[in-house]
Amino acid sequence: MATDRASLSKVVSEKIRGQILAGKLRPGERLVEDRLSAELGVSRVPVREALRGLSMEGLVRLEPHRGASVTAVTPELLDELVEVRTLLEALNARLAARRHAPEIVAALQDTLRRGNEAAQSGTADELARLNGEFHERLAEASRNSVLSDIMRSLRERTSLAFSLNGQARAREDWKEHAAILAAVIEGDEEIAALLAARHVKNAAAAFARTHTAATDKAAD
Repeated sequence: MATDRASLSKVVSEKIRGQILAGKLRPGERLVEDRLSAELGVSRVPVREALRGLSMEGLVRLEPHRGASVTAVTPELLDELVEVRTLLEALNARLAARRHAPEIVAALQDTLRRGNEAAQSGTADELARLNGEFHERLAEASRNSVLSDIMRSLRERTSLAFSLNGQARAREDWKEHAAILAAVIEGDEEIAALLAARHVKNAAAAFARTHTAATDKAAD
């Protein structure tokens, strides 16, 4: 029985995570247990357990007497996340260039093709899913499970902010993905690391512009 409950909680957690990363649940938005229970067709218990787990991952914020909400990533917090992610993305790309296998490269090329198509006419949900898939497969190419686990958490937390960059940035994202993959295939560790680090910084810069524009508009 406990195993069944744990499994249900995991399923609920993945569904809520997916909605957060796709931008369907926005940063700062309240996560009401009753509403989520009704939407997901489960009781409040697995929802509560899922929200508790997601709070430990940094995707959800739990506050006494106020309940749960999607974590709002401030520019200051994003700076700290990007500082770490930039270094680790570079390391991941360097290892991928050194250790990649043909079957992983083929999978990455398939993801890249679908990502380029989605960048032209895909939904936010599709773009978020494919972006995560590309980085997951790039992490697989590095063949370092410890690094992959750390990167997954960082990537999800930064994506809370990067999801605000919109369709225009998506096209640049996939151009940069293509350049990183080309360097990985060539086995050029230095270029792969440089491009991966630059990719994170470019996304952060795009978020900063979007955030500044939104702040200025709200002040008018």
